[in-house]
Amino acid sequence: MVPPPLFPDAAADALAVFKSLRMTDVAGTPTFGEACAQWVFDFVTAIFGACDPETGVRHINQFLLLISKKNGKSTIAAGIMLTALIINWRNDAGLSILAPTIEVAHNSFDPAAAMVRADPDLVQLIHVQDHLRILRHRTTNAVLRVIAADSDTAAGAKDGFVLVDELWLFGKRPRAKAMLDEATGGLASRPEGFVIYLTTHSDEQPIGVFNEKLQYARRVRDGLLDDRSFLPLLYEWPKAMLDAGDYLQPEMFHVTNPNLGRSVSMDFLTAKLIEARESNTKGSLQLFLAKHLNVEIGLRLSHNRWVGADYWEAACEPGLTLDALLERCDVVSIGIDGGGLDDLLGLAVLGRERDTRRWLHWGHAWAHPIVLDRRKGEASRLEDLAKTGDLTITTGPTDDIMAVADLVERIWALGLLPEKAGIALDPFCVTALLDEIVGRGVPDETQIGFRQGGALSPAVWGLERKLADGTFLHCGQTLMAWCIGNAVAEQRGNAVIITKETAGRAKIDPLVALFNAAMVMGRNPEAAGGGPSVYLGRGLLVV
Repeated sequence: MVPPPLFPDAAADALAVFKSLRMTDVAGTPTFGEACAQWVFDFVTAIFGACDPETGVRHINQFLLLISKKNGKSTIAAGIMLTALIINWRNDAGLSILAPTIEVAHNSFDPAAAMVRADPDLVQLIHVQDHLRILRHRTTNAVLRVIAADSDTAAGAKDGFVLVDELWLFGKRPRAKAMLDEATGGLASRPEGFVIYLTTHSDEQPIGVFNEKLQYARRVRDGLLDDRSFLPLLYEWPKAMLDAGDYLQPEMFHVTNPNLGRSVSMDFLTAKLIEARESNTKGSLQLFLAKHLNVEIGLRLSHNRWVGADYWEAACEPGLTLDALLERCDVVSIGIDGGGLDDLLGLAVLGRERDTRRWLHWGHAWAHPIVLDRRKGEASRLEDLAKTGDLTITTGPTDDIMAVADLVERIWALGLLPEKAGIALDPFCVTALLDEIVGRGVPDETQIGFRQGGALSPAVWGLERKLADGTFLHCGQTLMAWCIGNAVAEQRGNAVIITKETAGRAKIDPLVALFNAAMVMGRNPEAAGGGPSVYLGRGLLVV
């Protein structure tokens, strides 16, 4: 529910302008006032009714609208920004719609230009420059620009009114946050200004600046963050409805489609759902759910997902840390995978809990800066993971090797590693890493190589069962959720294959490291030192 405007008179004036604009791409060219649902008017009044007309100071200056596709988002954006241009009082003011691509830019500029041309009075007031994607107010000389980030530049714009369209696409750009900060910098000297973020859900798990803004908006909505300058309007499913699968019931489609019956029809959505279910195209159902029903892509939505993904989230033990794992377990195996300069180095620590014999897992990954340059599509994701502490972006060529060796040395010194075959890895693992581990006094016999691909099937199947029966727990790391969401399972004969090749460019090295570690733990090993003293877990140590 959108809250009422802070300044009703200012809101009413702006709403009257907005309602008078004509939608030329709709049969009969109705005005917004004639064609829009009430939620649109509520959103418009919340925006324009947040500025005090006496002081010119805006009390709510950030808005985020998350809504399903085909709900008129780009046309509404054009109407809002054209309204802002018309009622703006500042001479030479700058307004902009920032779009991630030229195509998206035209989705906003073309309706705005058409609205001007459909009204004789506006034709006299607003000068349309199609080749520049500019609307200029003839009296105040204020300019509304529609900028395509993939060809134009937002640097130095310093506009006071900014609308960012399709924020989810900006999330995939490595330097999007800096670009948006630059584009919205004008708000610092324009107290009447605002920035509006419009978006559908992403076609993959939210990343980058999109994930940052979405999580912030959810915290404000849920009352966990007291930021009264930020207004989120998120058409999302409550968790209970997601868990129950209600989003697949046509009678519930209205939850994330407030324009149902207007710009989007029930027949269209149901036909699209049937088409997506029957399609052989990879991820077609997931794409439909994300775009048309605003279902966030997660572990259980991955196409051809690993079976263990269905149980992964429920296996999280809040508060479980590496230190707690080492204290609670009587034996530990270590899995390692990857390690090239343009690859991730993934590590898994898998312990067997004393008494219960449950398996406990902690993972980590390292990435060299070259990975961010060569895999730009994943750069935002890796930077996000670095912020959580699940991934380390190295500064030197051997930082990852030294960090892994430090951890192996620590676990060996605790007496938790098996004397033989406790460190499981790809036979083609980085030689420098193996040498460094041995150089720390860890016997060469502790290392064992496992062929990848089908040879890891016992670990894949074993972990599926332990996740399902509750005898496998993990730390709930974002890194592992991402990797598991990337993993694609392929049946080949009697084996199941989960490899980096089938997962494409997205990374799964920490997950493969877990499979390696599980191959060792599945052999029921014993620690070389007999494990730590039981008194360490009881709070009493007798010397």
